[in-house]
Amino acid sequence: MAETNLSIDDFIVPLFVRDGISEPEPISSMPGVVRFPVEYLPKVVQSHVELGLKQFILFGVPSYKDDIASSAYARDGVIQRSLRLLKETFGESVLLYADECTDEYTSHGHCGIVKRQEKGYRVDNDESLKVHATIALSQAEAGADVVAPSSMMDGVVGAIRKALDENGFQETLIMAYSAKYASSFYSPFRDAAFSRPAFGDRRSYQMDPRNSSEALREVELDIEEGADIVMVKPAHTYLDVLRRVKESFPEYPLAAYHVSGEYSLLKAAALNGWIDEKSAVLEVTTAIRRAGADLIITYYAEQLAKWLREGVPF
Repeated sequence: MAETNLSIDDFIVPLFVRDGISEPEPISSMPGVVRFPVEYLPKVVQSHVELGLKQFILFGVPSYKDDIASSAYARDGVIQRSLRLLKETFGESVLLYADECTDEYTSHGHCGIVKRQEKGYRVDNDESLKVHATIALSQAEAGADVVAPSSMMDGVVGAIRKALDENGFQETLIMAYSAKYASSFYSPFRDAAFSRPAFGDRRSYQMDPRNSSEALREVELDIEEGADIVMVKPAHTYLDVLRRVKESFPEYPLAAYHVSGEYSLLKAAALNGWIDEKSAVLEVTTAIRRAGADLIITYYAEQLAKWLREGVPF
């Protein structure tokens, strides 16, 4: 009689891949989550595929950083090598998403090209679009089925769609981080990807947590520019935004990112015996699905798949 049900097909598995390591590397602020060497990926993905998980989004931790994020679009970059390896191994049996941004690859940790000005620095939106399009194209060439621009630069979806179409990648999808809020819940991810801003913050280009109507305008713009999937991030703390987006654009696939801080709060409470982890995670994830999400990026994907395979969760 349940109105909302979870399926293993709903989940996208986030994977951190790091250059320069030979063994998986635990992330202290995200218990149970690790950074993998590239060569470990086939084994890791295979173990998830055996649980029924078939969608993966890759986040790279490069061996070098500079002001223009050149390692993000290098042919031998950590994500490019990872995509090629996984496509060679699994072909079309998995769907590969590539997070497209500059924060992990720049020395300053911002989501675009930074220009010096009289009173400090600013992120140059229009100059950044060229870099984001170059990164997305390199990811598509390496085998990404879906590129996922997460910078929140104005016009980034249109710039990427144009670059992909002009280079023969008309069928490569775009999952836009359309309503990405300037949230305090990203802190563990920034530890995982070594991507904390060297100065300032990202509030000039990420959304104000006090706004929800703005999210609808951002989603509409991304759809007009060619997004195939739109997203709300974070998920658990923005259920109202998920619902508004789904009601306003019901025909478009809607993704929700259950982010690192939301994961770590649940994990910490569970490790301290304050909540029952299984029932709490299933309840939260069901709430995200109930609010309107068609796809859920979650660090709990593996455990959720195991719990769902065990039978009725509630």
